[in-house]
Amino acid sequence: MAKRGAGGGTYVGISGWTYAGWRGVFYPEKLPHKRELEYASRKMASIEINGSFYSLQRPTSYRRWYDETPPGFVFAVKGSRFITHMKKLRDVDTALANFFASGVLRLADKLGPILWQFPERMPADLERFENFLELLPKTSVEAAALAERHDERLAGRAWPGADARTPLRHAFEIRHPGFLGPEFVGLLRRHNAALVFADTAGRWPYAEDVTADFVYVRLHGAQELYASGYTDEQLDWWAARIREWRRGCEPADRTCVSPAAAPDAKARDVYVYFDNDAKVHAPFDAIRLMERLDRPEAAGSSPGINRKRSRGGSRKAEGAENR
Repeated sequence: MAKRGAGGGTYVGISGWTYAGWRGVFYPEKLPHKRELEYASRKMASIEINGSFYSLQRPTSYRRWYDETPPGFVFAVKGSRFITHMKKLRDVDTALANFFASGVLRLADKLGPILWQFPERMPADLERFENFLELLPKTSVEAAALAERHDERLAGRAWPGADARTPLRHAFEIRHPGFLGPEFVGLLRRHNAALVFADTAGRWPYAEDVTADFVYVRLHGAQELYASGYTDEQLDWWAARIREWRRGCEPADRTCVSPAAAPDAKARDVYVYFDNDAKVHAPFDAIRLMERLDRPEAAGSSPGINRKRSRGGSRKAEGAENR
């Protein structure tokens, strides 16, 4: 695996790891609950932390997760829904400071991209998003300085420090069709923020405009949101695309909304997370995709194939906006 940040690395994993239904299926029956992260992190290269979306976590939790995972492991961290869903990016200076003061930086060298997911009913207000992008720290040192401005709610439990100066990456998952246009793509490119490529069984808009020096993919289910697994053919299709993105290219049949070319890159890091957790597909699909990406690429192979994107799953899944 390439050194993280150097480009060309692939980090495939799952969205969250604590699911009661996984016990005895993915997790061994007698595995203690407290060892589930340790177990999952030996099966895949990366995991999204979902708890940070619902509430501010504690520095001790971030450090424990760091200690329970092997060297080279990477966490993506889901940004606070208080910022994205409740405040809807209005007056979020203090909320953003609290988020970074909650201990995110204790992940140190295992801190990967920060995922900002937006609700379906939040339209594309480009000025508001530009203001938010300008607020976001681009390095751990900037994040630590921002964290110092936390409010009294984190008194006595803040962790504003940074062990080293490392770049921070931000990814944006949008669900309102108004975002899918050249203006929003250009805005993300100016800030080197990634547009998340989210496969949602046709429930929400999809585009593959590369907007950063890395790519972020979320696979919520091919046919049924959060519930259906991926077939061998579908995983082959995704593996072919990921190979193109990580070597700095793009699939021939990509779905884009901007006529402007993607930023030049010799190679890109690619982060992929399976969120089809309802029927325990996610961890097994992640492992199957990693196996494909670990195989030597066949000479002359190309992802330039047509894939009819599923438009199933039109029924809104329970709790969908919180995924």
